[in-house]
This record gives sequence, C-alpha cells and structure tokens, in this order.
Amino acid sequence: MMPNGRRVREPETEAQPTLDDLIAVRLSRRDLMRGALVAGAVAGFSAPFVAGDAAAEGFEFPEVEAGVDETHHVAAGYEAEILLRWGDPLFPDAAPLDPRAQDAERQRRQFGYNNDFVGYLPIAGSSEHGLLVVNHEFTNSELMVPGLGPQSRKTSLNLLSREQVAVEIAAHGGSVVEIRREGGRWRPVLGSPYARRITAETPMEMTGPAAGHPRLRTVEDPEGRRVLGTINNCSGGLTPWGTWLSGEENFHYYFVGNLPEGHREAENAKRYGLGQPFYGWGRFHDRFDLAKAPNEPNRFGWVVEIDPFDPHSVPKKRTALGRLKHEGAAGIVAKDGAYVVYLGDDERFDYVYKFVTAGRVDPHHPAANRDLLDAGTLYVARFDADGTGRWLPLVHGTGGLDAGAGFETQADVLIETRRAADILGATRMDRPEDIEANPRTNRVYVMLTNNGRRQDEQVDAANPRPKNAFGHIIEMLPEGEDHAATSFRWEILLRCGPPASGATFSAATSESGWFGMPDNCAIDGRGRLWVATDGNSRKATGRADGIWAVETEGPRRATARHFFRVPIGAEMCGPCFTPDDETFFVAVQHPGESDDDAIPTSFDQPSTRWPDFEPGMPPRPSIVAVTRKGGGAIA
Repeated sequence: MMPNGRRVREPETEAQPTLDDLIAVRLSRRDLMRGALVAGAVAGFSAPFVAGDAAAEGFEFPEVEAGVDETHHVAAGYEAEILLRWGDPLFPDAAPLDPRAQDAERQRRQFGYNNDFVGYLPIAGSSEHGLLVVNHEFTNSELMVPGLGPQSRKTSLNLLSREQVAVEIAAHGGSVVEIRREGGRWRPVLGSPYARRITAETPMEMTGPAAGHPRLRTVEDPEGRRVLGTINNCSGGLTPWGTWLSGEENFHYYFVGNLPEGHREAENAKRYGLGQPFYGWGRFHDRFDLAKAPNEPNRFGWVVEIDPFDPHSVPKKRTALGRLKHEGAAGIVAKDGAYVVYLGDDERFDYVYKFVTAGRVDPHHPAANRDLLDAGTLYVARFDADGTGRWLPLVHGTGGLDAGAGFETQADVLIETRRAADILGATRMDRPEDIEANPRTNRVYVMLTNNGRRQDEQVDAANPRPKNAFGHIIEMLPEGEDHAATSFRWEILLRCGPPASGATFSAATSESGWFGMPDNCAIDGRGRLWVATDGNSRKATGRADGIWAVETEGPRRATARHFFRVPIGAEMCGPCFTPDDETFFVAVQHPGESDDDAIPTSFDQPSTRWPDFEPGMPPRPSIVAVTRKGGGAIA
C-alpha cells in the first residue's frame, strides 16, 4: 500500500540465486490434472502437498459483478453500512470533520485516515458489543487539503504548512472504538472509557533484545528506550490475551535528507529504501531529517503491541519480532503453547518470517502474557523446489550472523533483519503481504501481491512467474501441524490474474470471480479463506479492488467468488469477522484516488466523493460493516 495510490518504485534488491532458482515451477496437483508439464520440473521429488479430503462448507452468495464505478457494491441479500469515516468524532466533545477548518487538535480526537487493519475484540464474549481496533496507515494530502491540487513525490514534500503536517501526523497511527449493535445497526459508543487515538506522536516504549542499543539512541532519547509514535501502520493481528499487534510498514517514506558522510547506518539505510521520501515532516521535525537524527529510522519498522482495554497503557515496540516493512502480525498458538506470529516483509524480493515465543501462552491469566513477545526465536523461510521448506533461525552467532558479518549482538541482527536473512539464503519472494494461519486446518496462507521486476532467470519454485503482475497465494502446512516446527510443506494455491495471464483459478470461477494482487486475508469461523486485494484498476485488470471468497477444500478448491467491490481509486483492507460470523468488517482505503496515472485527482477533483457524495466534502476512508439481511452468518 503506497501513498497517493501509486506503486512507488521501491529500492532494487539484488537477487541471490540458489540451487532452487535453477529449477522452474514445481509440479502442482492442478498442473497434473490439466496435463500441463511445467518447464524445468525435476523428476523424483516428493509429491506436492494435497489438501485434506474433508471438504469445508462452500460459499453460497450471489456474486457481485466485477467493474469500476463511484460507489461500493456488496452481494445481493447483504447490507453494507458505513460505520466509521475519516474525521468522525470519537469522543463526546470532538468536532465533526470540517475539511476547511481542520487542525491537529481536532484530528487527534477524530477517526484517523486510511484505515487498514481492523480487529474486533468482544466485550463479555459478545458478537454485538466490542472494541474495534483500526490501523491508520498513511495520508493523502491531495485528497485531504482543499486547493492543494494533484501531488507528485517532489511537490508533496514542500507544499504543506506546519499545521497541515501536524494534521497528517495526527491522522496516522490507530483508533480504539467501542461499538455496539442495536436494532440491527452498528454504532460507535462516543462516551466509551476505551476510546483512544494513537498518533505519530504518542509516546511508546522499545522492548526486547534491541531496546537500549546504541543504534536506537538519539539526542531526544539517549537511552534508546522511548520513541514518539508509530507510522505507516499496515496490517496487524490480535493476540489470545486481548492485545492488538500493529505492523509498521513503509517507514522509509518519512525521512528527508542524507546521512552524514561515512555513517555506519549507510548500508542499513539503503537496504530499507531510505533516501526516497514522500512526506516533508523533516522540514519541521528534526527527528525525520537523516542528517540531524541518523538513528531515528532504526526506531521504526517494528511490530507495536497495544492494550486496547487500557487507554492509559504505553504501546510497546517488540523488537524481538525483527525490523522490516511489516505487512501484518497474525498469530496462532503452537502445540506446546508457544505463540507463533507470521510476518511478511512487503517488498519485492523480500521474505516470509515467523516468530516463536520462548514462553507459553497462559490462557487463564492474560496479564501473565504481557511480555511474552520480548523473548523467542525469529525465523525466515526457505521454500525448496520439492514442496518442502525450512525455517532458518535469525540468531546471533549462527549461520554466519556474527561479528565478521557486522553483527556484534542479537540487537544488530534484529535492526538489520533483512541483511541477516540475505546471509542465510532465504527465498526472495514476490512481495509477501498478509499471512494468516487457519486454526481449523493449521494451513497457513501467504498473500504475494506482485513483482514486476522478477526476470526469467530469477524465477524459482515459490515464485514461478517472471514479471509477476498479478501475484499468487501460497499454502503452507507446518510439519506435524505444529506451528513451532522448523519445517513445512507448501504449494501454490492460486496464481492470480486474468485467465490469459497463466492464472490457475478453477474452471468453476466466473468472469467476475478472478482477481489480481492479493493483499490482506481473513479466515472465518468455519475455516474459510477471504481475500482482499490492492492494485486492481481499470488499467490493470478492468475491475476495482474488493473481497473475494476462495475455496480451499474439495472439488471446488481454487474457485473464487466476488463478494464486495470498493469505489474507484480505493483499496480493500482489514477483513475481520465477529465471533458469530454475522458481521464482516472491511476497510475502504484511499477512495477518490486516480486509478490511472494519466488522470490525477485532488480534493477539488476526486474520482469519487464516496461515501458522503456531498459537494465540498472529500472522499473519506471508511470502515464498512456488512451483515446479512434478516440475520445469519455471512455466506
């Protein structure tokens, strides 16, 4: 997910071919069924992972027609209710959005911008009363500020005033909102004691192995343990002990200037893409100027743990989970009680990770799990061509991660997680985004959005298409169905995109059912997979982004059905169910952007004014609550 809806060019990462890179696409069950012999397949490797024989309950709903227009669409028989919009008051004394009189103080008491991850935490076990936690990833100044006009990377750095930058800072972070369903309608509880806005200036604590390390210290924080705020919060996860994990993704966009000549962080900064800023915050805040605060970027790119039930709690950046462009942080309990968090690094040619706690989850005493994420082992995945894989430990002193490679301590390994994974020879993937484990089947689904830079000689078994414009989905099964295991089996569930692109949707998939660019995903209470997309457009696929239900079991495996469609320019994020599966929350991000770079948009000329459709009111990122007419479980 990128500012202004454009896929901003990310830093090139040099491919490091392994033996697997010399082997083309491995055989999958569907390839065999279709008689398609894949070039370069090697005889004699083990049989591909085959799904279980027991078919899950299939999806039943009238499919939405694919297309692009100014509004949203949901399957017939369902209602899509706008629950929260950018600028909606979260406190009784908060003002409603007035885009011509917006300031930072107002924004700190309103729902933030560009909602991404959504999590529902029930109160007293209820599916009709709970806390909604929402990430606010980034801001679109051209759609927020009247008269600013269309923006490019260069102009967006220099045109905003100090107060407009302050509004952007306040619109980042996250929101905690108490919500209740009464009379069939969801509403926020404005007088809630849980209500909270987290911004890019909220004080936070660094914890875990890297906390206090000299590379995290700054003039403002000489101990390296306190940091202001969180930025570019993409997807995330909820823990069994009731906390919210929020992943910091494209933090490199926020830093202007250059590192001092010969600075030790130069290579580290290059590996994370610093030097291509999108935001001009450094004009007014020294901590976002590399020349003045060279260690500040090392304080971002972490998973943040937040207690939504305690509005006075200090969010914690859990450094044990590594520093990367975190797309999400979804977890599951392993057989021995350890907590396992799956992590994707959303960049072309980067990696899939997991973290396994050293301690065990105590299901009866939530407070006992408070610091569980501060100790454990971070792993990176290697996908082998025979359909097996290994989790490689990112542990100081092993696998070449030592002083000779520039890693003096485990803190260095975590601050430079990407370089450590490079050294271990992990498999370079096609933009790993959300990763979710299915608690019913223990299969793990990896969303790989795309990678137009992969060349013919760079394809491998897990990334089989050069110039992969439409992405794919990998299905993994841990050894012994134990998520703490260090080996797994895998296969490609779907190659996405139009039929003519080499996509592998089943023959039962309709013209509206196929999709490109998988991004977020969710598993419902019946163990079924729902996929949200980012990057579909009139130009790319002839359709808007949305939600597709994907069959993973039985004869309808790899069949997709279109359930929800976003308005033009928007991206689909945050799929999340209530425990009874009767409400499906989705996040519509950056509506009103251009879906064609040749047609720029702005506050005054957006591509849509969804969801208000009022003159003078800009398009507003929003959370939508989807329910079935007459009640009942979704699909």
